[in-house]
Amino acid sequence: MVQFHEHIITDLLEDPAGGLVILSSGLSLPKLVSSLLSLHSPSQGTLLIFSPPPTLKSLILHHHNTNPNPIEITADLPSHHRLSLYSSGQICFITPRILIVDLLSNKIPTSSLAGLIILNAHSISETSTEAFIVRILKSSTQNRNQNNSNVFYIRAFSDRPQAMVSGFCKTERLMKCLFIRRLHLWPRFQVYVSQELEKDPPEVVDVRVPMSKYMVGIQKAILEVMDACLKEVRKSNKVDVEDLTVENGLFKSFDEIVRRQLDPIWHTLGKKTKQLVSDLKTLRKLLDYLVRYDAVSYLKYLDTLRVSQSFQSVWIFAEPSYKIFDYAKKRVFRLTRSSDVKLNEQSKNKVGKKRKLKGDDSNEGEADGTSSSTTSSGVVLEEVLEEAPKWKVLREILEEIGEERQRVESGEEDQVESEGVDNGIVLVACKDECSCMQLEDCIMHSPRKVLQEEWKKYLLSKVELGGLPAPEKKKAKLKPKEPKGFGILDGVVPVTTVQSAEASSTNKQEHDVLLVAASKIRNQYKRGLVVEDELQPLADSSKKGAKEKGKEHKKRGQATGQDSGSKDNDSNIDTVIKDLPEISGSKNKSQTVENDQAAIDGYYEANLQRASVNKGALQRHAEELGLTGSRNAKPIPPVHFHALESDQPILDILKPSVVIVYHPDMMFVREIEVYKAENPSKKLKVYFIFYEDSTEVQKFEASIRRENGAFESLIRQKSLMMIPVDQNGHCLGLNVSIEPLGSSYQNSTRRAGGRKEIEKEMQVIVDMREFMSSLPNVLHQKGMSIIPVTLEVGDYILSPSICVERKSIQDLYMSFTSGRLYNQVETMVRYYRLPVLLIEFSQDKSFSFQSASDIGDDVTPNSIISKLSLLALHFPRLRIIWSRSLHATAEIFASLKANQDEPDEMKAVRVGVPSEDGIVENDVRAENYNTSAVEFLRRLPGVTDSNYRAIMDGCKSLAELTLLPVEKLAELMGGQKAARTLRDFLYAKYPTLL
Repeated sequence: MVQFHEHIITDLLEDPAGGLVILSSGLSLPKLVSSLLSLHSPSQGTLLIFSPPPTLKSLILHHHNTNPNPIEITADLPSHHRLSLYSSGQICFITPRILIVDLLSNKIPTSSLAGLIILNAHSISETSTEAFIVRILKSSTQNRNQNNSNVFYIRAFSDRPQAMVSGFCKTERLMKCLFIRRLHLWPRFQVYVSQELEKDPPEVVDVRVPMSKYMVGIQKAILEVMDACLKEVRKSNKVDVEDLTVENGLFKSFDEIVRRQLDPIWHTLGKKTKQLVSDLKTLRKLLDYLVRYDAVSYLKYLDTLRVSQSFQSVWIFAEPSYKIFDYAKKRVFRLTRSSDVKLNEQSKNKVGKKRKLKGDDSNEGEADGTSSSTTSSGVVLEEVLEEAPKWKVLREILEEIGEERQRVESGEEDQVESEGVDNGIVLVACKDECSCMQLEDCIMHSPRKVLQEEWKKYLLSKVELGGLPAPEKKKAKLKPKEPKGFGILDGVVPVTTVQSAEASSTNKQEHDVLLVAASKIRNQYKRGLVVEDELQPLADSSKKGAKEKGKEHKKRGQATGQDSGSKDNDSNIDTVIKDLPEISGSKNKSQTVENDQAAIDGYYEANLQRASVNKGALQRHAEELGLTGSRNAKPIPPVHFHALESDQPILDILKPSVVIVYHPDMMFVREIEVYKAENPSKKLKVYFIFYEDSTEVQKFEASIRRENGAFESLIRQKSLMMIPVDQNGHCLGLNVSIEPLGSSYQNSTRRAGGRKEIEKEMQVIVDMREFMSSLPNVLHQKGMSIIPVTLEVGDYILSPSICVERKSIQDLYMSFTSGRLYNQVETMVRYYRLPVLLIEFSQDKSFSFQSASDIGDDVTPNSIISKLSLLALHFPRLRIIWSRSLHATAEIFASLKANQDEPDEMKAVRVGVPSEDGIVENDVRAENYNTSAVEFLRRLPGVTDSNYRAIMDGCKSLAELTLLPVEKLAELMGGQKAARTLRDFLYAKYPTLL
């Protein structure tokens, strides 16, 4: 354990009531928490930990070495088992929803609890369930704290300082709602942290790689478009322009900043402003993907954006956006005249700059591709396939490491002994799993081959988008008799619309050349498979095992020897394409192409998932790898590729001697520093690979500046913080000045000499599933007693006659789509006199579904207003209530409960639940109501919503109803006219033909 972790734990233990710890990202929060857990003893009581995200939880369990291990309390455990765990004195992970229900049900002996640990303090607000739990625990353990030396403590942690300064006095409000007095700040520039991490730092090599000219052009164009979009957003005069900078636009938090400012007025914004906010997110992804992925994948992503956003995006119509698409194409291919190719044909073939689509005698799949991609206009498709500049640099670094180790092993044995334990693993850290797999292929094979495989996939994707015409007949227009669509309404969409959209979005000649190249690849796959099928019986007769079938024949043009990994991959692709039907000559060509591409995409997806599963935490190349080919035979050390998004303790598992940070990340850099501080005797060398003058460098440096600025703001807030405490020094919480509900008037001598009226406690029965929302917390803050039960009908029971079904905006849309809301309202109307549908909006968003200009005059099936209108017409007794926020909902509930009896818990639980004992007198179970007969009665002439219940009370069955005299019917139905109408209907003669 590093020493500054010891200082943090010492500061926490000084205050028995706990504290809030905010430390920099990457300073090993899981190790700190596991060290703190190791100090817990069962004699202190049970220690509860709010279940963190799975990645953080797995890291804590990995570093926790003491026995017993923490136990997880889930909803599957019975209540008596949970009760025994609460009293066991162990360390338990538990979700807030389970804990709050057990607390309100009085199933937890609070005297046996030692404390509570919260790991994601930055995600807590005063209305969250965690704050609800802390308030109840503090109120129940207050007497114990006064009479016992063991004080119930609350310790909260966060490694997101930027999130702690996002709102107005967020840290101070968080400490008040968690009843915490002390704040501990541990930034990277703190004295103890900086001294220990800089005492014996690793050897660092900063490698700056220049970007290609096309990458520079794309980056410049994206920044220009982003700046133009920001200027348009500033014109709305509805956002804080200080935050709208290009530097802030590089981070994901920028979207939250803009939406937080625009959400309250979102319904008043125009379509252009809303689209600009979405475009800024798209442009940030384009900048990130430019330095992360290869040229072909980047072009494919751009084509996807052009197809999906061409008619609605604003950024695509900006002037610099043309450069983005143009430069991205030039990185992959270019179109030339066939006359120019003939002049340079011989020289091109010698150096291998041109590529043929695979022929019978090709060894590495590289040859002249111009002749096979020539159209009638003489335009030739020439492949460029620009390699990422970092690929070559990574290769050179690995070769340099391998040469150094060879020299050390050959003559400098003393140096090897001084290095200590060194397993020789080189760790390469990438952003995601896809980049790891691609870099691994580049090292094992050649970058050119990796790009060619991506190029094949790109051409096959063109088949799906445009429909592949028969290249021999050169049909420009295909008119299938019955083209199939993609499931839009009636399922029929002309294929020509897809072709015209593709042709209009790209150059026609370019489109034709790409489709011809795609058809050549498909035909060559199939011709190679025909030969393979002819030779297959010979292989079967010569080989005994059926498992080895298909592995004895290599695909034409595939390199032998070191390309064993690619052989399996290519043979699998051949197997997929082998089963695909011939495209030319098919009647429904578009459907065939769609099915073919779906099969290919399914293979790639399955192959990617299988590769990610097989990699594991300790996958590495134990053997030295070399390039495919004879041009370079330099050795490469064992390499392990690690995805930063996996959040594995890879440094502690592998203990590498060399780390190559391919995608710089501030959090991983701090982890490297902590790893070196924990292992001062181990020699560690770190390579940072940056693109020079790129947004990658700018984003990395800006992330450090933002974190330092957040800590400086927290330091200022800490000096000005005021936390209210009582006479014993205990924190009073956030809502000490808020009066309980119903005491809005001042005490006066006119009211019984100033005597305060004794108020009865309001009770609300709440469904268990509703504790995932914050409304029960707000109701408890307002002084209401919360009774958690499992309800079959409704979410909240306010009185014996009032049942409330609460819907957030997102849940309302989903309930209408699935039809669930109709069934819920139907059951409420059946069992309660006043069914209520509560539509609750978020406080920080607009109090409107849509702007007034978007509301039409007619009823449309897709309009939420139309659906609500139809729901109200179908259930006239349903009351729809609109709530602005959670606190407004609490006020509405208080007004609805005025002059109402308190709900009965036992009756509320039995509503709508099938009975095992049959019909019970004066019960409200489902068997007491013949639903079909009631529905039939309500549809009879003369029966209305105002009189059908009186008819049910006056007669026991429909058979008895038909025998009632007219006078009795008039008394029950409220008039002679309605009674006569029903009587005539029941006794009408059946018409016959005789």
